[in-house]
Amino acid sequence: MWNLRIFPLKLKCNMRKFLFGCLLLFISSCGQPDTDPEVLQWEEQASRVTIIRDDFGVPHVYGKTDADAVFGMLYAQCEDDFNRVEQNYIWAIGRLAEVEGEEALYSDLRARLFMTRQEAISAYENAPPWLRELCDAFADGINYYLHTHPEVNPRLLRRFEPWMPMYFSEGSIGGDIERISTRKLQAYYEEGVAFPEMEEMELSRKEAELEPQGSNGIAISGDLTTSGNALLLINPHTSFYFRGEMHVVSEEGLNAYGAVTWGQFFIYQGFNEKTGWMHTSTYTDVIDEFVETISTVDGQPMYQYGEELREVQSSEVTLSYVSGDSLLQRSFPIYRTHHGPITHQFDERPVASAMMWDPVRALEQSFVRTKQASYDGFRQMMDIRTNSSNNTVYADADGTIAYFHGNFVPRRDPQFNYREPVDGSNPATDWQGLHTVDENILIKDPPNGWIQNCNSTPYTAAL
Repeated sequence: MWNLRIFPLKLKCNMRKFLFGCLLLFISSCGQPDTDPEVLQWEEQASRVTIIRDDFGVPHVYGKTDADAVFGMLYAQCEDDFNRVEQNYIWAIGRLAEVEGEEALYSDLRARLFMTRQEAISAYENAPPWLRELCDAFADGINYYLHTHPEVNPRLLRRFEPWMPMYFSEGSIGGDIERISTRKLQAYYEEGVAFPEMEEMELSRKEAELEPQGSNGIAISGDLTTSGNALLLINPHTSFYFRGEMHVVSEEGLNAYGAVTWGQFFIYQGFNEKTGWMHTSTYTDVIDEFVETISTVDGQPMYQYGEELREVQSSEVTLSYVSGDSLLQRSFPIYRTHHGPITHQFDERPVASAMMWDPVRALEQSFVRTKQASYDGFRQMMDIRTNSSNNTVYADADGTIAYFHGNFVPRRDPQFNYREPVDGSNPATDWQGLHTVDENILIKDPPNGWIQNCNSTPYTAAL
């Protein structure tokens, strides 16, 4: 006997768009209710969520708590494009080769160099309780979608875990880590593979610049508008389906509308009732390379740091990759110094790459940003300083406009040229903390009354 049961997530839609599929039904066999405690928990949380799709199919997600809203937010994203949600995490957690083959091994190795699964779990477990709740809701929302859609066949990830967002904490898919060359990784880890020639790399860069790229952000002060309200143009230059559009609301003060990168639980660029924010890609120098002097002492690799020898952290990672109908494995050593993981070599010496890697704080900043109600709160949020891959164009309901050029900017000794790899054995080359937001380039309410940025120099942002 078959029983038709209404999915407990409350779904509403415009009657003209009823066939859009907003009311979800599924069949459970033998009329037996779910007794799995986890499923019962999902259903209980789903009962506190409402999803309304407008005439354009854009989901408006309402939850009692922020976590409820995140639960519905991920469920709605999976309805729209589960494949992209899954793909982003297959890439981020370093398992791409399991679906794309051996050629993706060095993408996976790059991900594992900067964070292991154990480190991601530890980051999640040590995050503030409110952030852990959002990470739990992220995983539960996707897993409940898969539970209620048995016809969906994931390429790889049949269960999502709450530690996964630690790998993917900014809104830009890829972000800083994509600046680490997988070709150089391969050249370092594969015998007989040479570095690409400089002329070839330069040609490739110039060819890439011929392709249109970049994003536009434009803010206009209320002083220049007939309504007295500030205006904000959010114009990301991405492929058409690169991000989803949605509106998320909770009874805990969340009310944000805009673009969300598939699989993330915050509005990446958009607006709430009081503030709006637009991100362009920054070319601020936020990654440095440190040439290490490594020798072996009693079988243990050690690196020179000032007058001392420090132990190189070493471990091994085993990566899987698909080959035909088989799943094969390769193991790689992982080495790191206090500067970061060893990613390549320079003049036949190993190089450690340093970048912003603070996933808990980055996730905090990405979510807290969406709930700010004024410039003062937004400016205070920027003090977290983990938004490393973006510039920010800002406008608010008070008529204020602002521009932040980057956010995470290491403080460096100016006697060294950080455009090139620096000597990691010299303690003076170490980062000396971060520049404050006020030390970075910040424009607020310029006299000309407008701000524009298109991934470009900040010096033309306001005349």
